[in-house]
Amino acid sequence: MKELIMIGIGSAFINNVVLSQFLGLCPFLGVSKKIGTAAGMGAAVIFVITISSFITGLVYQFILTPLNLTYLQTIVFILVIAALVQFVEMFLKKSSPALYNALGVYLPLITTNCAVLGVALLNVQKSYNLLEGVVNGFATAVGFFVAIVLMAGIREKTEHNDVSPAFQGSPIVLLTACLMAIAFFGFAGLK
Repeated sequence: MKELIMIGIGSAFINNVVLSQFLGLCPFLGVSKKIGTAAGMGAAVIFVITISSFITGLVYQFILTPLNLTYLQTIVFILVIAALVQFVEMFLKKSSPALYNALGVYLPLITTNCAVLGVALLNVQKSYNLLEGVVNGFATAVGFFVAIVLMAGIREKTEHNDVSPAFQGSPIVLLTACLMAIAFFGFAGLK
């Protein structure tokens, strides 16, 4: 149990996928303008990463390894992730059209989000068992959720502030992301 807690804390905060590993920056920067939209993207990523960690773990452990086809892991993992993203996209289109429209092109881009594939490959690299892989995936996705919602909150607050013309738009967003990354590097002392 202690090992699972350490994996969870490490994945969510110490090795935050966005702010420490710099994976998944496209949706992080693109969807973090409003808290509601950011939370919707974060929830979609939690679902996709957690379920894909479970399914890719099963596929790797019970199909690819016994058949000596581990060299196909990246292709197979991408197919699993793409199928899950299609499911999420169809679900959101039916149940929450406003969120579906707000996420726009970033929703199908979860398929190519390097954070999602990175978690699946990291689970294999670190030889996590199925439970450890799912915990790692869930915690990583929670870390993404926390980071994107924090960024959205900061962006909403700075939207109405006086910002120098040289820093308006992307520069202030990137500076904010840099400061958040520095803050998250402080969690490295928890090891």
